[in-house]
Amino acid sequence: MKQINSYRHKKILVLGLAKSGISAATLLHKLGAFVTVNDQKPLSENPGAQCLLEQGIKVICGEHPVELLDEGFELIVKNPGIPYSNPMIQGAIENGIPVITEVELAYEISEAPFIGITGTNGKTTTTTLVYEMLKQGNKNPLIAGNIGTVASGVAEEARKDQTIVIELSSFQLMGIQTFKPRIAIITNLYDAHLDYHGTRKEYWKAKENITKNQTELEYLIINADQEQTLEIASRSKAKIIPFSTKKVLSDGACIREGWICFNQENVMPVADIVLPGVHNLENILSAVAAAKLSGVENIAIQAVLRTFTGVRHRLQFVTEINGRKFYNDSKATNILATVNALAAFHTPVILLAGGLDRGNEFDELIPYLKNVKALITFGQTAPKLERVGKEAGIKTIVRVDNVEKAVPVAYQYSEIGDIILLSPACASWDQYKTFEVRGDIFIEAVHKLK
Repeated sequence: MKQINSYRHKKILVLGLAKSGISAATLLHKLGAFVTVNDQKPLSENPGAQCLLEQGIKVICGEHPVELLDEGFELIVKNPGIPYSNPMIQGAIENGIPVITEVELAYEISEAPFIGITGTNGKTTTTTLVYEMLKQGNKNPLIAGNIGTVASGVAEEARKDQTIVIELSSFQLMGIQTFKPRIAIITNLYDAHLDYHGTRKEYWKAKENITKNQTELEYLIINADQEQTLEIASRSKAKIIPFSTKKVLSDGACIREGWICFNQENVMPVADIVLPGVHNLENILSAVAAAKLSGVENIAIQAVLRTFTGVRHRLQFVTEINGRKFYNDSKATNILATVNALAAFHTPVILLAGGLDRGNEFDELIPYLKNVKALITFGQTAPKLERVGKEAGIKTIVRVDNVEKAVPVAYQYSEIGDIILLSPACASWDQYKTFEVRGDIFIEAVHKLK
């Protein structure tokens, strides 16, 4: 890693722990900063905070006392999930204290360049595809960010001859100052996380941060089928690389006469791709563009797309039991993701859905419920989903307590040839800590059926 001195002897507050906070605090301590960590979870229930305390880092747990800001901090590194409406963050901004996220630290110390991926849907799949293509092409990539590996931890070990492929949320991107990926991808933009950002405009503005520091020496891969992403492209200084599933492009990535193409070169036939779902073509095209810009040969791209069946919790095939196929799409935390999942199947579906109520309705789902023969609901949004299910003409609608109980009920109403699909259209936080936990419980419940 780069041995930078910009944090030496600076007084820095790390607000909120989890993986990113622990990594940021440890890194800043190594860089010579005077670090204070503040986390809401009590110390007795906080092994991460206990570990930092053993390193000689000051730790304050159990609450977020606003009076901490009187201690003269020069910088705050916040957990991405803490909203800017938090009194501590508001107070810092009012006092002119810069607020960043751990991704900014990763960029500052990294010897390796970044390929950054953001968007409303498809981030994890696209990030994984780009990583696998670079790996198959012997480019020795690393993977980091919102996908589960902490960026600063990866950046500490990265070498100049490597590339860090990083998935970035809008929460993370709000806290950058100098971060500049060599290649940036915006997969698509829809309404999401409005409970955090407040408005659609603010959400899209956060996503646009991925390209705000780019110059004509960097690339921005952008969805050419969306007006809002094209608007971002018009403001970017980067070299624009478009992709489209609907238009044949003279430059960029598209589908032409049954082939995946990049800059008018045939890369591979669409028919050879094993990843299910029309929506995944967006992810594939953007990943192909990033791989080609990174010098990956077609043969390596083909090898990945002929074998890659998806990432965990994103339309993941679990198993087949007595002629019923089970798919885990727990990462479908919004309506569009569930629409895309439903569109991937042309046989009868038993849909398992429900979760955190963010105040929205689900009427947009109605046109896509034609193949759903039974709807099993759970969580806070169960009544709302049941209403749209009835309007869509679904005859069998059953409410259960949770995902674990939904699985045997779904099997009970299924027949040979049916798809049993967990695609909640909601975040998990009303019942589960993460969508990964929700998906793992689904998988476990499926295997119990055997």
